[in-house]
Amino acid sequence: MEERDWTILHLLHEHKNITKTAQLLYLSQPALTKRLMHIEQEFGVKIVNRGIRGVHFTPQGEYLAKRAEELLAAFREIRENVTNLNQDIAGTLRLGVSNYFGKYELPPLLKLFREQYPRVDYQLETAFSKDVFTMVYNHDIHIGFVRGDYSWPGEKRLLFREKVWIVSKDEIDLEGLPQAPRIDYFTDPLFKTMIDRWWADHYTKAASVAMKVDRADTCREMVKNGLGYSFLPTRFLKDMGDVHTAEMKDKNGEPLIRETWMFYHPEARENRVVNAFVEFIEHTDLEDMELSQD
Repeated sequence: MEERDWTILHLLHEHKNITKTAQLLYLSQPALTKRLMHIEQEFGVKIVNRGIRGVHFTPQGEYLAKRAEELLAAFREIRENVTNLNQDIAGTLRLGVSNYFGKYELPPLLKLFREQYPRVDYQLETAFSKDVFTMVYNHDIHIGFVRGDYSWPGEKRLLFREKVWIVSKDEIDLEGLPQAPRIDYFTDPLFKTMIDRWWADHYTKAASVAMKVDRADTCREMVKNGLGYSFLPTRFLKDMGDVHTAEMKDKNGEPLIRETWMFYHPEARENRVVNAFVEFIEHTDLEDMELSQD
């Protein structure tokens, strides 16, 4: 079996869909199906059964998919270790970032880092912070950037702290907030819990949610256009123009704070690329960086 075959098994098991897997591997569906049949013939077992809602792995297929994940991780580690034997800072840096960080914070960082280390390549995963946390915990990535108060057992660095604000195009009437149109957005569970707790501490009525959008930056544009109010961290307020804000405070009068952290396992710094990037972040003042915008 070639490494490509193990990749096929791994991706097919992850997505349970022939079409999606073929697209990810830049293969035609017939070519992928033919290769899968070849793998089945090589092992003499049925690996998957096709159904209306995708493919279903047999017990033998489940075993092979699990071993595929282990083998691909081993192949990746071997390549990284061999590259790491060179004196140059070169190789692939695997990063996981929250959606916001990946869109606004990371591009200028990678631009500066690439100027110093042009031979470094990047493998980037964007997801909610809870999923990034899981990826870095499981060693699927070298470094994770997460927003929120997660309990992390490895090395970590606080990048910045942001207050959370009520933001509206119209003047903010705190007493009448439950009746005002609110714009919610899909966000990390920790941030949602923070907002829900704040609301429960200040109001007995449910909010009047006018719309729920996919992301915070979509919400930001809705607020800018006067379609309702929402709750946004400080860094989202940049270039919002003429909007009204009110600082959110807990029942003890303390401001709500959202933190952004860099997480990594200490042994990851044995990799020269990872070590160079960690040192780069440690010597970069993220608070003063000019962020890229839409």
